[in-house]
Amino acid sequence: MHGRTISPRRIERIVGKLGPLLPPKARVLDVGCGDGYLASRILELRPDVQIVGLDIMARPRAFIPVELFDGQRIPFPDASFDAVTFVDVLHHTDDPSILLREARRVSRGTVLIKDHYADGMGASVSLRLMDWVGNAPHGVRLPYNYWTRSQWMRAWEDEGLGVTRVTTELALYPWPLSMFFDRSLHFVAELKSA
Repeated sequence: MHGRTISPRRIERIVGKLGPLLPPKARVLDVGCGDGYLASRILELRPDVQIVGLDIMARPRAFIPVELFDGQRIPFPDASFDAVTFVDVLHHTDDPSILLREARRVSRGTVLIKDHYADGMGASVSLRLMDWVGNAPHGVRLPYNYWTRSQWMRAWEDEGLGVTRVTTELALYPWPLSMFFDRSLHFVAELKSA
């Protein structure tokens, strides 16, 4: 059910939020791209950009070129991309700050994040369920490392990333699932190197 109903809506909503935030003619690094399907949909919306995928494991089928890495050190020189994206990736790490620092290093200015806020009653339970349903079938590591809004803000500041905009209005789930799985648990943030 998730793959047929929830996933397509989720992808289109995220593409609609991230695509317009990419700089014109940008060279983009999509960290934790999985099979690259979401990136391929962004390319349909934004044919002026180029996207390179990076992930810790190879999928049997990829929609964009994907390079493998160790999950901590991004294997590209400083300032080699106009933008770096993380879509539901950082909560799969033990310390998201490591990849935030790396994104700032390889980016010429823009870092885009789609992730979660672990604020509010039952947030962690809802996020764990979503994570497990969406990722367990693919063998994705699930440390369930969700941060609160204040933890994200502190990390961005510590890594020299200024917040340009943040939205929690993503509407990833149809009603009535939205009452349980949207409720400001998701965000898209546009960050710029300070």
